[in-house]
Parts: sequence; C-alpha cells; structure tokens
Amino acid sequence: MNITRENTNPLNATVKIEIQKEDYENRVEEVLKDYRKKARLDGFRPGKVPPGLIKKMYWKAVLIEEMNKVISESLTKYISEEKLNILGEPLPSDQKQEPIDWDRQEKFEFAFDLGIAPQFEISLSSKDKIPFYSISVDKKIKDSYKEDYARKLGSFKPIEKAEKEEMLKGSICQVDVSGEIVETGISADDTSFSLAAVKDDEILKKFFGKKVNDTIDFDIKKAFPNDTEIASILKIDKDQIASIGPDFRFTIQEVSRFENAEFNEEFYDKAFGKGTIKSDKEFDDKIEQEIGQLLSKESELRFAIDAKEKMLKKIKIELPSEFLKRWLLAVNEGKVTGEQLEKDFDHFEDDLKWQLIKDQIIKENELKVSEEEITEFAKEYAQMQFQQYGMANIPDEYLSNYAKEMLGKEEEAKKIYERKYEEKVIEFIKEHVKRDEKKVSSDEFNKLYEKK
Repeated sequence: MNITRENTNPLNATVKIEIQKEDYENRVEEVLKDYRKKARLDGFRPGKVPPGLIKKMYWKAVLIEEMNKVISESLTKYISEEKLNILGEPLPSDQKQEPIDWDRQEKFEFAFDLGIAPQFEISLSSKDKIPFYSISVDKKIKDSYKEDYARKLGSFKPIEKAEKEEMLKGSICQVDVSGEIVETGISADDTSFSLAAVKDDEILKKFFGKKVNDTIDFDIKKAFPNDTEIASILKIDKDQIASIGPDFRFTIQEVSRFENAEFNEEFYDKAFGKGTIKSDKEFDDKIEQEIGQLLSKESELRFAIDAKEKMLKKIKIELPSEFLKRWLLAVNEGKVTGEQLEKDFDHFEDDLKWQLIKDQIIKENELKVSEEEITEFAKEYAQMQFQQYGMANIPDEYLSNYAKEMLGKEEEAKKIYERKYEEKVIEFIKEHVKRDEKKVSSDEFNKLYEKK
C-alpha cells in the first residue's frame, strides 16, 4: 500500500491510496471462508458448498466491503500519523478519482479530498476593547419582578358575576335549534373555560353580567374555533367534533377571577420559606438582590456575544468553503438542498470559526475543567431549568442528584462540558482585553438585541 498527499493550497489537499492485491486478498478470503461455513444451499450439506461457488456468489460484494474497511483504516491512521487537522471528513475526490472496475482490477487507487483547518494567531491586549454593560436596577424592573412573584402565587377567587375575562365553571349540554335539550347529545357536568378564550364578540357579550345558575345558549364552534379547546370543554375526542351540532347550553356553577397574591406574611412564607422574609423592606432587599444576580448574568451573556463578534472580526480566518459545502450536502443528503445551504452557510462558517478560536485558546493556554467545576456547573444548569417552571428553593441534595443524572447521559454531559469550556474561554478573553464599562437602563440594554 502506498499513500501520497498533494496539497492544492493551504486549505485543501488530495490523498491518494494505492492498494495492492496483497493488501486485501487475505481479508477477503477469510470472510469467504466464514461464509462457506454458514452457507446453506440446496444440494449441498451445511459447510460443504464448493469454495469456487461461494467465491462466484460473494466475491465482489465482500471485496467492496473489505476495501472500504481498508480505506477507512488507512485514512484514519495516515491523518493521525501526519497530524493533519482536518475539517469535516474526507470525501471521494470528484476530479481525481479514476473509475473502478471491481470485476477485473486487482490493483486499485482511491483519491480523497481533505479540508484542512487554517492556521492563525490569537493575540489579545488592552488595545482590544469589548463593551461590558451594567444594567441599572430601576423601578420598572422592580415592579415587573414583583408582579411576576404576585402572579406566580396568585389564585382564582369567586366573584358574583362575569364581567370580562373570568373563569367559568359549570355544566354544558347540547341543544337543538329550538333550544330543546338533545337527550342523546353530548354533555359534561363539570367543565370550565375562560372568557378570555372566547373569540366571537357577540357570544362573549351573552356571558357578561351572568351569575351562578344562569344559563347561556351559544354556538360553541363560533366561540372556540380551535377544536382542541372544544374537545377539552366537552370532554370528547377531537375526531367527534366534526359530526356534532354547534348549539350548546352552559349553566354557570361558579364565576372566578384570577387575582395576584397580596404581599403579606403568608405570601413571604410561600415564596421564600417560613420565616425567611419578615417585612416589606426585607422583601424589597431580596428582590433587588435577585434582580442584581439576574442582570449580572444578562451582562455576562451579552459580553459573551460581543466577545465572539470581536474575535471573529479581529482574527481573519479563511476556510475551505467549497469543500465544506460538499461535505455538508453529503452528510445531510436528502435533508438540505443546495439553496438552503447557501442561505445558511455564512452562519455555519461563523460558528465553525468560533469553534476553531475556542479550541486554539483552550489548547494554547491549557484551559482545564475539573470534575468539581463540571458538577457545580451542572447543578446551576439544573437550577435554571427548575426556575423556568417557577420552582425555586430546590434543595441542594435534589439538585446534586439531578446533575449527576444529567452527567450520566453522554449527550447531556457533552453539552454541559462544551458550555463550561466556552465559559472558560470567555473568562480568558475578559482577562486579556479592556472591558469598556457602560451603565445602561434595561430599555437601553434590550435595544442592543433589536439592532441585530
């Protein structure tokens, strides 16, 4: 076997693999022997099929399969020994690969194109400025934060009559055009819906001012154009809706309105644990602390975005774009078109360049992530997930178990390690550039994302 490489340019190369008969013959013969042991053909005892017949039947298929293995092993070994930093995977050359005659050839030559990762330098100093936005904790943010707390612990309270967007509980039954109850019709004794979901204004007005025990006849299909909502109210399967009439009668059993929780001792105990917060002042301090932590994370996230943009502008990286397009089409065959690829390719290139920059920073500066760091990071990640569902104050033991479970899953663990390493890279950049501190309001900060 002979392997040679021709460098088309610093970013593209073609590797040629010459394979002689002795490189594959024994492998093919061993597979055919195994086939013969297992072959069952009419007229022959098991394992006694003539070798010539086995060879005639299976030689070509086995040759191709074993040749692919030889090629894969050889390419992998060559790339490793030559310390080639490639992008994507080797692709059969569409210009230098000669046709193969599997029936007659004994010597073969295969050509593969490689995309080579570019070489570049990373040099950071105080001359490199990246904005760091500190968001002021203003009254608007505090009020919004308090409103969220009050809404999370709010509840529906019974009121006398329906006025606008109340929740109605009651029974519903089907009626005919004359208003008579359909005896074999669809009905539900315990159902509910919000007036906010009613889409027809004329029907909505029928409910205004109604009290417990009042009845309202209405067209349910006009009121709720969404079949999922109708199925939920009537407690039936969606496929039944098309066959039923639209006229129904609803009898009110309860009218209730959602009210935010009041800020008092009971609220503080529910929100933060019994006795943790004892006064409005302590609540305000707690809110300001939580907002500060939240805004600090927002500032760090924005810095990471600006740091990435800065690095992509500062470090000029060329990629083997045409090779990468071929590779992406090959690995996503049938899933993406050339037109779609062209549309999204700039974004792909930026992501790949950023990955190369991160990898080089990690390697050159020997950045490491310890087991303790990754466990703590996984706990923080788990806590953020719980908070998205309004679950705060999760016990540390529960977070530790959840984090351990996540790290036990290969894909989850890979994502968490990647995020932690990216965090380390951002910290490295932050330490080696000048942070251009900017104090902004929450509105000004939000507008930064509108510009993108």
